[in-house]
Amino acid sequence: MQIVKTVEEVRAQVKAWKKEGLSVGLVPTMGYLHEGHKSLIDRAVKENDRVVVSDFVNPTQFGPNEDLATYPRDLDRDAKLCEEAGADLIFNPEPENMYAKDACTYITMEDVSLTKNLCGKTRPIHFRGVCTVVGKLFLIVAPDRAYFGQKDAQQLAVIKRMVRDLNFDVEIVGCPIIREEDGLAKSSRNTYLSAEERQAALILSKSLNKGRKLVEAGERDAKTVIKAIEDEIATEPMAKIDYVQIVNFDNIEDIDTLTGNILCAMAVYIGKTRLIDNFIMEV
Repeated sequence: MQIVKTVEEVRAQVKAWKKEGLSVGLVPTMGYLHEGHKSLIDRAVKENDRVVVSDFVNPTQFGPNEDLATYPRDLDRDAKLCEEAGADLIFNPEPENMYAKDACTYITMEDVSLTKNLCGKTRPIHFRGVCTVVGKLFLIVAPDRAYFGQKDAQQLAVIKRMVRDLNFDVEIVGCPIIREEDGLAKSSRNTYLSAEERQAALILSKSLNKGRKLVEAGERDAKTVIKAIEDEIATEPMAKIDYVQIVNFDNIEDIDTLTGNILCAMAVYIGKTRLIDNFIMEV
């Protein structure tokens, strides 16, 4: 397995693979990989001849008071996981390799719920950064398929729309959330949690399960389901709700009556750590 730092190295290798008629899968990550990322790599390895994993903490998707400086990084650990999973190349650029000093071109979406709702309410520049870096990766790697986890469900919806609107020649593959045995969704930010906070964080999956069971039992009023989830979260003193919402998964617009492909999503602070979780259902 190769680890490369420059755009030129990635492009040269991918061109060589494609001259051989090989298909290429891309798994975009911000590093500090865990079993959730491994599940994406495993899927990519099964469905492609060669797999590229990008390992890059993208500065343009972090706001001024967010955790860019402290976001966990461990390339050696990441490389071991990637090699064991069967990846062929890690692209680990420095920010100056991805962004020119005078860069002023970004991929943005108009004022739509896709990027303004849910996480977009409190992270106004986040999805501009996500779209820009993912678009750049698509242009650099030119993959046949790209793999994204459903834990970042809004991001998945945004990327799918960007690919459709801008005619990127890549298939977007969404993969299920990977959880710890006790239900906590795998996340690189889980490392921020103390032992007590780690236990408190279980309230996310517990409250979502309560909401899911209500929907499965036939409840179709969004406010009723949301209140049940919020009431459950309120039983945990260490939890502070950023949002709990139910939206149409395709356009991230709020809905009153549950119908079609729905996304029930939440962001909750446990101490200073902001965690997200969700479930997606066809109703």
